[in-house]
Amino acid sequence: MKTKNTFLLLIAAPLLAVALLISGCGKKEADLTVLRVGYFPNITHAQGVIGRASTDDGKGWFEQRLGPGVKVHWYAYNAGPTAMEAMIAGSIDMTYVGPNPALNAYMRSRGDEIRVIAGAAYGGAALLVRPAANIKTPADFRGKKIATPQFANTQDIAARVWLKSQGFSVTQTGGDVSILPAANPDQLLLFQQGKIDAVWTIEPWVSRIEREAGGKPFIEQTDAITTILVASSGALKDKRALVEKFLQGHRELTAWINEHSAEAQTLVQRGISNTVKREIPLDLVQASWKRLHFTTDVKLAPFEELVTQTRELGFIKDDTQLDRFIDTSISK
Repeated sequence: MKTKNTFLLLIAAPLLAVALLISGCGKKEADLTVLRVGYFPNITHAQGVIGRASTDDGKGWFEQRLGPGVKVHWYAYNAGPTAMEAMIAGSIDMTYVGPNPALNAYMRSRGDEIRVIAGAAYGGAALLVRPAANIKTPADFRGKKIATPQFANTQDIAARVWLKSQGFSVTQTGGDVSILPAANPDQLLLFQQGKIDAVWTIEPWVSRIEREAGGKPFIEQTDAITTILVASSGALKDKRALVEKFLQGHRELTAWINEHSAEAQTLVQRGISNTVKREIPLDLVQASWKRLHFTTDVKLAPFEELVTQTRELGFIKDDTQLDRFIDTSISK
């Protein structure tokens, strides 16, 4: 009987230890406060890419500034509208995103759900033409086909606004110039095959189309808003102290990127490669970097102009004002 009890004790003791360990880990994880942040695995989202990489490496650029007991959960998106849908649904607290998806989400929620808290990157977008298309002047675009990354995204709107300013009739389905929304990898293939005449896109695809398909820049948007940092109104209410600390970390990281560009490029190259599960050439990151300007500055005037242009195109139909779009109490 004693032997049997001893045997049971020998079995029970390790099981109890494991149970206590699991319970302790679960309690420790449950005690953490989580800040959920979105970003794109893209060079124009350098702050998000580096932040995610530092979290994965256990160094935690943002975690160090958020303090003990706080964990950043990163969510990678491929398109702005998807990230904005996640934010409106309450799935993420903050995200790096392009200006037009943020504006559309703000309008759709009647100004209730989205707040811009900082800039992140300017520049990096361009209109490239295929040499064989023989496009020398704006008038030469008549009858041509231009690809953009996604219907109603930032570059798609830019293309439609510019074509309209040149006197072309451009509708959502046709017009004097055909606009073909196509994913960035498809743009490169279509360009190489001669099935499109031009493409309005963003880095690193601008550099890739230049290098791999012989694309020639026709317009370069050196000062256009490319990436901003936004927070949900819910996060600003319920996690405001954390959002403020993250914003400070974003400012410090942006300054670091500008002061250590070579090291930042290497981190971005590694971070994107790890996320997309394929190697991104460092020289491609370096080439793309030349067209980008990383800054936390953000002003309302460019967004007001974007809204006016987007309304004229018929993509925004309501009259929601932008007085709450930028949270000036936190973005200073």
